[in-house]
Amino acid sequence: MRGADPRWQDLGLTLLVQLAVTMPFVVPRAPELPAATWSSYAMTTAAVLPLVWRRRAPVTVLAAIVTLGGVYKVAFDGPGQPLPYAGLIAFYTVALQCTPRVRAAVGLATVVALALSVGWETGTARELLFTLFVSAAAYALGRLQHTRQAYTEALLARAAELERANRIEAEQAAARERARIAREMHDILSHAVSIMIVQAEAGPVAVRRAPERAEAAFEAIAETGRDAMGQLRAMLGVLRTDETAPRSPQPGIAGLPELVDRVRAGGLRVSYERTGTVRELPAAVGTTVHRVVQEALTNVVRHAGASTVRVMLAYGPESLTVEVTDDGRGPGGGVPGGAPGGHGLIGIRERAAAHGGTAWTGPGPEGRGYAVRVVLVTSPLEVGN
Repeated sequence: MRGADPRWQDLGLTLLVQLAVTMPFVVPRAPELPAATWSSYAMTTAAVLPLVWRRRAPVTVLAAIVTLGGVYKVAFDGPGQPLPYAGLIAFYTVALQCTPRVRAAVGLATVVALALSVGWETGTARELLFTLFVSAAAYALGRLQHTRQAYTEALLARAAELERANRIEAEQAAARERARIAREMHDILSHAVSIMIVQAEAGPVAVRRAPERAEAAFEAIAETGRDAMGQLRAMLGVLRTDETAPRSPQPGIAGLPELVDRVRAGGLRVSYERTGTVRELPAAVGTTVHRVVQEALTNVVRHAGASTVRVMLAYGPESLTVEVTDDGRGPGGGVPGGAPGGHGLIGIRERAAAHGGTAWTGPGPEGRGYAVRVVLVTSPLEVGN
Protein backbone atom coordinates (compact mmCIF):
# COMPACT_ATOMS: atom_id res chain seq x y z
CA MET A 1 0.00 0.00 0.00
CA ARG A 2 3.05 2.26 -0.33
CA GLY A 3 2.09 5.51 -2.02
CA ALA A 4 -1.63 5.24 -1.06
CA ASP A 5 -3.36 8.07 0.79
CA PRO A 6 -2.88 7.41 4.56
CA ARG A 7 -6.50 8.39 5.18
CA TRP A 8 -7.71 5.59 2.93
CA GLN A 9 -5.31 3.19 4.64
CA ASP A 10 -6.70 4.10 8.06
CA LEU A 11 -10.27 3.78 6.82
CA GLY A 12 -9.54 0.33 5.40
CA LEU A 13 -7.87 -0.74 8.65
CA THR A 14 -10.86 0.51 10.64
CA LEU A 15 -13.26 -1.49 8.48
CA LEU A 16 -11.08 -4.60 8.90
CA VAL A 17 -11.11 -4.23 12.70
CA GLN A 18 -14.84 -3.62 12.59
CA LEU A 19 -15.24 -6.88 10.70
CA ALA A 20 -13.19 -8.70 13.37
CA VAL A 21 -15.19 -7.33 16.31
CA THR A 22 -18.47 -8.12 14.52
CA MET A 23 -17.79 -11.86 14.40
CA PRO A 24 -18.70 -12.58 18.06
CA PHE A 25 -22.04 -10.91 17.39
CA VAL A 26 -22.97 -13.07 14.39
CA VAL A 27 -21.59 -16.41 15.60
CA PRO A 28 -24.27 -18.38 17.50
CA ARG A 29 -23.86 -18.12 21.28
CA ALA A 30 -24.46 -20.68 24.01
CA PRO A 31 -28.02 -20.54 25.41
CA GLU A 32 -26.86 -19.67 28.91
CA LEU A 33 -25.06 -16.51 27.66
CA PRO A 34 -26.91 -13.22 27.31
CA ALA A 35 -28.08 -12.43 23.80
CA ALA A 36 -26.14 -9.91 21.78
CA THR A 37 -27.98 -6.60 21.52
CA TRP A 38 -27.79 -3.78 19.04
CA SER A 39 -26.79 -1.37 21.82
CA SER A 40 -23.75 -3.45 22.77
CA TYR A 41 -22.82 -3.77 19.10
CA ALA A 42 -23.13 0.01 18.68
CA MET A 43 -20.80 0.56 21.65
CA THR A 44 -18.29 -1.90 20.17
CA THR A 45 -18.43 -0.03 16.88
CA ALA A 46 -17.95 3.30 18.67
CA ALA A 47 -14.74 1.93 20.21
CA VAL A 48 -13.42 1.09 16.73
CA LEU A 49 -14.25 4.31 14.85
CA PRO A 50 -11.49 6.45 16.46
CA LEU A 51 -8.92 4.42 14.51
CA VAL A 52 -9.75 6.59 11.48
CA TRP A 53 -7.90 9.47 13.22
CA ARG A 54 -5.09 7.40 14.77
CA ARG A 55 -2.27 9.14 12.83
CA ARG A 56 -3.46 12.66 13.62
CA ALA A 57 -4.01 12.20 17.37
CA PRO A 58 -2.63 8.82 18.50
CA VAL A 59 -2.79 9.52 22.26
CA THR A 60 -6.33 10.89 22.09
CA VAL A 61 -7.46 7.94 19.97
CA LEU A 62 -5.95 5.46 22.43
CA ALA A 63 -7.59 7.22 25.36
CA ALA A 64 -10.97 7.21 23.59
CA ILE A 65 -10.73 3.50 22.74
CA VAL A 66 -9.72 2.53 26.29
CA THR A 67 -12.48 4.69 27.79
CA LEU A 68 -15.18 3.29 25.49
CA GLY A 69 -13.91 -0.23 26.11
CA GLY A 70 -14.18 0.33 29.86
CA VAL A 71 -17.73 1.64 29.51
CA TYR A 72 -18.60 -1.45 27.46
CA LYS A 73 -17.30 -3.79 30.18
CA VAL A 74 -19.14 -1.98 32.97
CA ALA A 75 -22.43 -1.04 31.35
CA PHE A 76 -23.05 -3.73 28.73
CA ASP A 77 -23.28 -7.46 28.99
CA GLY A 78 -22.32 -8.12 25.37
CA PRO A 79 -19.98 -10.63 23.74
CA GLY A 80 -16.32 -10.34 24.61
CA GLN A 81 -13.47 -10.16 22.12
CA PRO A 82 -10.52 -12.59 21.76
CA LEU A 83 -8.16 -9.60 21.58
CA PRO A 84 -8.54 -5.84 22.06
CA TYR A 85 -7.85 -5.16 18.37
CA ALA A 86 -8.54 -1.43 18.36
CA GLY A 87 -6.57 -0.80 21.54
CA LEU A 88 -3.53 -2.74 20.28
CA ILE A 89 -3.48 -0.81 17.00
CA ALA A 90 -3.80 2.50 18.85
CA PHE A 91 -0.98 1.52 21.22
CA TYR A 92 1.14 0.51 18.19
CA THR A 93 0.53 3.95 16.66
CA VAL A 94 1.62 5.71 19.85
CA ALA A 95 4.87 3.70 19.82
CA LEU A 96 5.35 4.53 16.15
CA GLN A 97 4.75 8.29 16.20
CA CYS A 98 5.12 9.77 19.68
CA THR A 99 8.14 11.18 21.50
CA PRO A 100 9.93 9.18 24.22
CA ARG A 101 8.36 11.23 27.03
CA VAL A 102 4.84 10.71 25.67
CA ARG A 103 5.49 7.01 25.09
CA ALA A 104 6.68 6.58 28.66
CA ALA A 105 3.61 8.32 30.11
CA VAL A 106 1.22 6.40 27.87
CA GLY A 107 2.98 3.10 28.62
CA LEU A 108 2.67 3.61 32.38
CA ALA A 109 -1.00 4.56 32.06
CA THR A 110 -1.64 1.53 29.86
CA VAL A 111 -0.09 -0.87 32.38
CA VAL A 112 -2.32 0.58 35.12
CA ALA A 113 -5.40 0.35 32.89
CA LEU A 114 -4.63 -3.24 31.94
CA ALA A 115 -4.11 -4.22 35.56
CA LEU A 116 -7.45 -2.70 36.54
CA SER A 117 -9.21 -4.34 33.61
CA VAL A 118 -7.84 -7.81 34.38
CA GLY A 119 -8.60 -7.37 38.06
CA TRP A 120 -12.21 -6.44 37.20
CA GLU A 121 -12.71 -9.49 35.00
CA THR A 122 -10.67 -12.53 36.14
CA GLY A 123 -7.99 -11.27 38.47
CA THR A 124 -5.60 -14.05 37.41
CA ALA A 125 -1.87 -13.59 36.90
CA ARG A 126 -2.07 -15.65 33.72
CA GLU A 127 -4.55 -13.21 32.14
CA LEU A 128 -2.48 -10.22 33.26
CA LEU A 129 0.76 -11.63 31.85
CA PHE A 130 -0.86 -12.50 28.53
CA THR A 131 -2.40 -9.02 28.21
CA LEU A 132 0.88 -7.31 29.07
CA PHE A 133 2.76 -9.54 26.60
CA VAL A 134 0.36 -8.74 23.75
CA SER A 135 0.55 -5.01 24.51
CA ALA A 136 4.35 -5.13 24.68
CA ALA A 137 4.42 -6.89 21.33
CA ALA A 138 2.29 -4.12 19.79
CA TYR A 139 4.63 -1.52 21.26
CA ALA A 140 7.72 -3.36 19.95
CA LEU A 141 6.22 -3.61 16.47
CA GLY A 142 5.59 0.14 16.51
CA ARG A 143 9.19 0.89 17.44
CA LEU A 144 10.50 -1.53 14.80
CA GLN A 145 8.31 0.13 12.18
CA HIS A 146 9.63 3.53 13.27
CA THR A 147 13.20 2.30 12.85
CA ARG A 148 12.41 0.84 9.45
CA GLN A 149 10.79 4.06 8.26
CA ALA A 150 13.74 6.13 9.49
CA TYR A 151 16.16 3.79 7.71
CA THR A 152 14.11 3.93 4.51
CA GLU A 153 13.99 7.73 4.64
CA ALA A 154 17.74 7.87 5.17
CA LEU A 155 18.29 5.58 2.18
CA LEU A 156 15.98 7.70 0.01
CA ALA A 157 17.75 10.88 1.09
CA ARG A 158 21.12 9.31 0.36
CA ALA A 159 19.91 8.12 -3.04
CA ALA A 160 18.61 11.60 -3.87
CA GLU A 161 21.92 13.12 -2.77
CA LEU A 162 23.87 10.66 -4.91
CA GLU A 163 21.58 11.37 -7.86
CA ARG A 164 22.20 15.11 -7.49
CA ALA A 165 25.94 14.54 -7.19
CA ASN A 166 25.95 12.27 -10.25
CA ARG A 167 23.94 14.80 -12.23
CA ILE A 168 26.31 17.62 -11.27
CA GLU A 169 29.32 15.43 -12.09
CA ALA A 170 27.80 14.51 -15.45
CA GLU A 171 27.14 18.17 -16.24
CA GLN A 172 30.68 19.10 -15.27
CA ALA A 173 32.07 16.22 -17.35
CA ALA A 174 29.99 17.36 -20.32
CA ALA A 175 31.27 20.93 -19.90
CA ARG A 176 34.87 19.69 -19.73
CA GLU A 177 34.32 17.56 -22.82
CA ARG A 178 32.81 20.50 -24.71
CA ALA A 179 35.82 22.62 -23.76
CA ARG A 180 38.19 19.85 -24.86
CA ILE A 181 36.44 19.45 -28.22
CA ALA A 182 36.47 23.22 -28.70
CA ARG A 183 40.24 23.29 -28.05
CA GLU A 184 40.83 20.41 -30.45
CA MET A 185 38.72 22.01 -33.18
CA HIS A 186 40.44 25.34 -32.68
CA ASP A 187 43.91 23.83 -32.80
CA ILE A 188 43.23 21.69 -35.87
CA LEU A 189 41.40 24.28 -37.94
CA SER A 190 43.45 27.29 -36.88
CA HIS A 191 46.72 25.57 -37.70
CA ALA A 192 45.53 24.12 -41.02
CA VAL A 193 43.90 27.32 -42.24
CA SER A 194 46.91 29.43 -41.25
CA ILE A 195 49.33 27.17 -43.13
CA MET A 196 47.04 27.04 -46.16
CA ILE A 197 46.71 30.83 -46.22
CA VAL A 198 50.47 31.30 -46.07
CA GLN A 199 51.03 28.78 -48.83
CA ALA A 200 48.22 30.24 -50.97
CA GLU A 201 49.66 33.75 -50.63
CA ALA A 202 53.09 32.48 -51.58
CA GLY A 203 51.73 30.53 -54.56
CA PRO A 204 51.25 33.45 -57.01
CA VAL A 205 54.69 34.81 -56.17
CA ALA A 206 56.22 31.40 -56.79
CA VAL A 207 54.42 31.08 -60.12
CA ARG A 208 55.97 34.35 -61.31
CA ARG A 209 59.44 34.02 -59.84
CA ALA A 210 60.09 30.30 -59.33
CA PRO A 211 57.52 28.14 -61.09
CA GLU A 212 59.17 25.00 -59.81
CA ARG A 213 58.23 26.03 -56.24
CA ALA A 214 54.58 26.69 -57.07
CA GLU A 215 53.81 23.01 -57.35
CA ALA A 216 55.34 22.39 -53.91
CA ALA A 217 53.26 25.22 -52.42
CA PHE A 218 50.00 23.86 -53.79
CA GLU A 219 50.95 20.32 -52.73
CA ALA A 220 51.58 21.67 -49.21
CA ILE A 221 48.12 23.24 -49.22
CA ALA A 222 46.55 19.95 -50.28
CA GLU A 223 48.54 17.95 -47.74
CA THR A 224 47.62 20.34 -44.93
CA GLY A 225 43.95 20.11 -45.87
CA ARG A 226 44.03 16.32 -46.02
CA ASP A 227 45.72 16.13 -42.63
CA ALA A 228 43.17 18.51 -41.07
CA MET A 229 40.29 16.50 -42.53
CA GLY A 230 41.80 13.29 -41.23
CA GLN A 231 42.14 14.68 -37.72
CA LEU A 232 38.60 16.08 -37.79
CA ARG A 233 37.19 12.75 -38.95
CA ALA A 234 39.05 10.95 -36.17
CA MET A 235 37.80 13.38 -33.53
CA LEU A 236 34.20 13.35 -34.77
CA GLY A 237 34.33 9.57 -35.00
CA VAL A 238 34.81 9.44 -31.23
CA LEU A 239 31.50 11.29 -30.84
CA ARG A 240 29.60 8.71 -32.87
CA THR A 241 27.74 5.94 -31.11
CA ASP A 242 28.17 3.21 -33.75
CA GLU A 243 31.11 0.87 -33.33
CA THR A 244 31.93 1.04 -37.05
CA ALA A 245 33.00 4.69 -36.81
CA PRO A 246 36.66 5.10 -37.75
CA ARG A 247 39.05 5.43 -34.84
CA SER A 248 42.63 6.66 -34.94
CA PRO A 249 44.97 7.78 -32.18
CA GLN A 250 45.36 11.47 -31.37
CA PRO A 251 48.61 13.04 -32.63
CA GLY A 252 51.49 12.87 -30.19
CA ILE A 253 55.16 13.72 -29.84
CA ALA A 254 56.03 11.36 -32.68
CA GLY A 255 54.05 13.59 -35.04
CA LEU A 256 56.04 16.76 -34.26
CA PRO A 257 58.62 16.31 -37.07
CA GLU A 258 55.82 16.10 -39.64
CA LEU A 259 54.16 19.16 -38.09
CA VAL A 260 57.45 21.07 -38.26
CA ASP A 261 57.95 20.02 -41.88
CA ARG A 262 54.54 21.39 -42.87
CA VAL A 263 55.33 24.75 -41.30
CA ARG A 264 58.82 24.71 -42.80
CA ALA A 265 57.28 24.21 -46.26
CA GLY A 266 55.73 27.67 -45.91
CA GLY A 267 59.12 29.32 -45.89
CA LEU A 268 59.86 29.52 -42.18
CA ARG A 269 63.13 28.14 -40.89
CA VAL A 270 62.03 25.81 -38.10
CA SER A 271 64.38 23.84 -35.88
CA TYR A 272 63.32 20.97 -33.65
CA GLU A 273 65.45 19.84 -30.69
CA ARG A 274 65.13 17.46 -27.78
CA THR A 275 67.31 17.48 -24.67
CA GLY A 276 67.53 15.29 -21.60
CA THR A 277 66.70 11.60 -21.42
CA VAL A 278 64.10 11.10 -24.12
CA ARG A 279 61.40 8.65 -23.04
CA GLU A 280 57.91 7.61 -23.98
CA LEU A 281 55.11 9.42 -22.18
CA PRO A 282 51.40 8.70 -21.76
CA ALA A 283 49.29 9.34 -24.85
CA ALA A 284 47.42 12.20 -23.15
CA VAL A 285 50.68 14.03 -22.42
CA GLY A 286 51.89 13.44 -25.97
CA THR A 287 48.68 14.89 -27.41
CA THR A 288 49.01 17.94 -25.18
CA VAL A 289 52.61 18.51 -26.32
CA HIS A 290 51.57 18.20 -29.97
CA ARG A 291 48.69 20.66 -29.57
CA VAL A 292 50.81 23.16 -27.65
CA VAL A 293 53.48 23.17 -30.35
CA GLN A 294 50.82 23.29 -33.07
CA GLU A 295 49.10 26.33 -31.52
CA ALA A 296 52.41 28.12 -30.91
CA LEU A 297 53.54 27.57 -34.54
CA THR A 298 50.11 28.68 -35.77
CA ASN A 299 50.45 31.96 -33.89
CA VAL A 300 53.94 32.43 -35.34
CA VAL A 301 52.65 31.90 -38.87
CA ARG A 302 49.64 34.18 -38.41
CA HIS A 303 50.98 37.01 -36.29
CA ALA A 304 54.71 37.04 -35.62
CA GLY A 305 56.18 37.93 -39.01
CA ALA A 306 59.15 35.77 -38.00
CA SER A 307 61.77 34.13 -40.22
CA THR A 308 63.06 31.51 -37.78
CA VAL A 309 61.38 29.41 -35.09
CA ARG A 310 62.90 27.09 -32.53
CA VAL A 311 60.95 24.17 -31.02
CA MET A 312 62.59 22.48 -28.03
CA LEU A 313 61.51 19.66 -25.74
CA ALA A 314 63.49 19.34 -22.52
CA TYR A 315 62.95 16.07 -20.65
CA GLY A 316 63.45 16.29 -16.88
CA PRO A 317 63.19 13.54 -14.23
CA GLU A 318 59.56 14.34 -13.46
CA SER A 319 58.66 17.04 -15.96
CA LEU A 320 58.72 17.95 -19.63
CA THR A 321 59.35 21.52 -20.79
CA VAL A 322 58.03 22.56 -24.18
CA GLU A 323 59.39 25.83 -25.57
CA VAL A 324 58.65 27.54 -28.87
CA THR A 325 60.52 30.80 -29.61
CA ASP A 326 60.66 33.00 -32.71
CA ASP A 327 62.45 36.14 -33.91
CA GLY A 328 59.29 37.99 -34.90
CA ARG A 329 57.60 41.14 -33.68
CA GLY A 330 57.15 39.92 -30.13
CA PRO A 331 54.27 40.62 -27.70
CA GLY A 332 51.79 43.18 -28.95
CA GLY A 333 53.29 43.19 -32.41
CA GLY A 334 50.63 41.03 -34.02
CA VAL A 335 46.91 41.15 -34.45
CA PRO A 336 44.60 40.65 -31.50
CA GLY A 337 44.16 36.96 -32.25
CA GLY A 338 47.74 36.33 -31.30
CA ALA A 339 47.79 38.48 -28.23
CA PRO A 340 48.03 36.91 -24.79
CA GLY A 341 44.56 35.92 -23.69
CA GLY A 342 43.46 34.80 -27.17
CA HIS A 343 41.56 31.54 -27.40
CA GLY A 344 44.62 29.61 -28.55
CA LEU A 345 46.82 30.72 -25.66
CA ILE A 346 43.97 30.17 -23.22
CA GLY A 347 43.73 26.63 -24.57
CA ILE A 348 47.47 26.16 -24.00
CA ARG A 349 47.10 27.20 -20.36
CA GLU A 350 44.12 24.88 -19.91
CA ARG A 351 46.02 21.95 -21.40
CA ALA A 352 48.99 22.61 -19.12
CA ALA A 353 46.78 22.87 -16.05
CA ALA A 354 45.12 19.55 -16.93
CA HIS A 355 48.50 17.85 -16.40
CA GLY A 356 49.40 19.79 -13.27
CA GLY A 357 51.72 22.08 -15.22
CA THR A 358 52.10 25.75 -16.02
CA ALA A 359 52.25 27.89 -19.15
CA TRP A 360 54.12 31.15 -19.72
CA THR A 361 54.14 33.47 -22.72
CA GLY A 362 56.16 36.59 -23.27
CA PRO A 363 59.23 38.08 -24.91
CA GLY A 364 61.81 35.73 -26.31
CA PRO A 365 65.50 35.59 -25.36
CA GLU A 366 67.05 39.03 -24.87
CA GLY A 367 63.65 40.59 -25.36
CA ARG A 368 63.42 39.68 -29.04
CA GLY A 369 60.57 37.78 -30.62
CA TYR A 370 58.03 35.76 -28.69
CA ALA A 371 58.26 32.67 -26.51
CA VAL A 372 55.77 30.06 -25.34
CA ARG A 373 56.97 27.86 -22.49
CA VAL A 374 54.93 25.04 -21.00
CA VAL A 375 56.04 22.79 -18.17
CA LEU A 376 54.12 19.53 -17.81
CA VAL A 377 54.40 17.35 -14.73
CA THR A 378 55.19 13.69 -15.47
CA SER A 379 55.05 11.63 -12.29
CA PRO A 380 57.52 8.78 -11.70
CA LEU A 381 54.71 6.29 -12.43
CA GLU A 382 54.44 7.70 -15.93
CA VAL A 383 58.12 7.38 -16.73
CA GLY A 384 58.77 4.57 -19.13
CA ASN A 385 55.12 4.12 -20.13
